[in-house]
Amino acid sequence: MIAAHQSYRSHLQSAEERLITVASGKGGVGKTWFSITLAHALAINAAKVLIFDGDLGLANIDIQLGLTPDRDLSHVMSGEYGLKDIIVRQSISPQDSKGFDVIAGRSGSGNMGSLHHQAVTSMKSSLIELAEQYDHIILDLGAGIDTNVMSLAHHNGLTIVVVSTEPTSLTDAYAFIKLRHMRDPAAKIEIVVNNTASKKDADRIFETLRKACQNFLGFTPGLLGVIRHDRHVVDSIRAQMPILTRFQNSPASEDVLAIARRLQ
Repeated sequence: MIAAHQSYRSHLQSAEERLITVASGKGGVGKTWFSITLAHALAINAAKVLIFDGDLGLANIDIQLGLTPDRDLSHVMSGEYGLKDIIVRQSISPQDSKGFDVIAGRSGSGNMGSLHHQAVTSMKSSLIELAEQYDHIILDLGAGIDTNVMSLAHHNGLTIVVVSTEPTSLTDAYAFIKLRHMRDPAAKIEIVVNNTASKKDADRIFETLRKACQNFLGFTPGLLGVIRHDRHVVDSIRAQMPILTRFQNSPASEDVLAIARRLQ
């Protein structure tokens, strides 16, 4: 079902190529949960990782992680601090020095959700500068295809589009992929099918999206991985704790760890 992937990390040639966009087109498919879990999985595999909450105005990475940062993106936009000044550390466990870094957004801020294009472009340039210090920077984007979302997604790194088994998830994912491909026909786009009940369902979902991309856009995205339905996902979100800390051997955890290995 999943084609063999070469390591993305081993072929990186620039800081910009260390950016990994996680997008969905539609909300509610587990995009932020996946972004957090992927950052954690990469860190477990000894990568230096930063996760950036790019859901401007509806940020919730800090909530899912149980963090209460003193500074967030609103302080950067006001000119008080630079991006590097608002980074907070998420430890994997009290006994382990490993972990990943987090740049938190500001939930419920209308000012953040309506940033000018120039401010978003400047923020992305700052992220690329920070990428010199990391193996991977994960951009957890807001759902949809508005101008700021597409601007943050436009870079030379990898784009991961998360889909679920809902029909609207596929149509919205295709809309995002279409715009991303139109802006950059050489964009590296991979699909992750999340919360699937069976291999058959995952194959069906991916094949539907693959055919639409091939027939109407003339290119075929890859299938990066499939994440099985797992009741532990909801439990970990409610506990505001990464699933790889709480249930590392659960099916969803194993699936994201496998995806992380393909990226290294």
